[in-house]
Amino acid sequence: MLTALYVPANRPDRFGKAVAAGPDLVVFDLEDAVPVDDKADARGWAIAWIAAFTGRTPVEVRVNAPGTPWIEDDLAAVAAVPGARVRLPKVESADDIRQVLDQVPSARITALIESPLGLERAFEIATADPRVVAVALGEADLSSSLGVDGPGGLAWARGRLVSASRAAGLGAPMMSVYPHVSDEEGLRRTSLEGRALGFVGRTAIHPRQLPVIVEAFTPSATQVADAAALLAAVEKAGLADGGVIVLPDGRMVDPAMLGRAREIVELMAKIDL
Repeated sequence: MLTALYVPANRPDRFGKAVAAGPDLVVFDLEDAVPVDDKADARGWAIAWIAAFTGRTPVEVRVNAPGTPWIEDDLAAVAAVPGARVRLPKVESADDIRQVLDQVPSARITALIESPLGLERAFEIATADPRVVAVALGEADLSSSLGVDGPGGLAWARGRLVSASRAAGLGAPMMSVYPHVSDEEGLRRTSLEGRALGFVGRTAIHPRQLPVIVEAFTPSATQVADAAALLAAVEKAGLADGGVIVLPDGRMVDPAMLGRAREIVELMAKIDL
């Protein structure tokens, strides 16, 4: 997945529009986007729409955080939807994951890490259960907790999450949202920064952000060609069994470089489907 789009669960008029915008995943938000007085109605609208949805776009529900007054009702509602995907905010331990799975055994969970404690336990959270399918940062809350400003202050946290996700066998994580909807250049710049750190894809808060995200995380034609040429040269030389070759452009290649080249080629194949 390269794109996930949040839609406020108290705005049923936007549900169909969110799917029609073409993201790889639609996230119905019961948490931050919904005022307290609207929580119950938003939950009912979202779950009813998801239960009736017959399209192919995957959908996920961001429930309220563990320990809040709404989490139990959120999970009870989500449990009624077969194959539910749950985006769990403010995860700080494997126990937070297990408590959700006790109520929704069939859930596939994306764990949002939004505190220093959660960040320190990122690998523990990512490996809490095979039903954890992704980890991600909640950067607004995390920035506040860490007392940092700007993307530079989150560079270490972002790298830590990428490492934990990879180590857990979950692959590359998606980046957190970029909150300035009209700043396409800022979205593009920070997405490229995230790509350099190892992220693949990003969540969005408005459909207009989706094309920029896809552009930023799609390998260039040169990168794809270079990766394909590297793999072909390695196969021709039998390098998979060990050794080193030098490509015509002077690059020295060993088996350690194969993984990244394969990822680029495979990602492009999935994007083209």
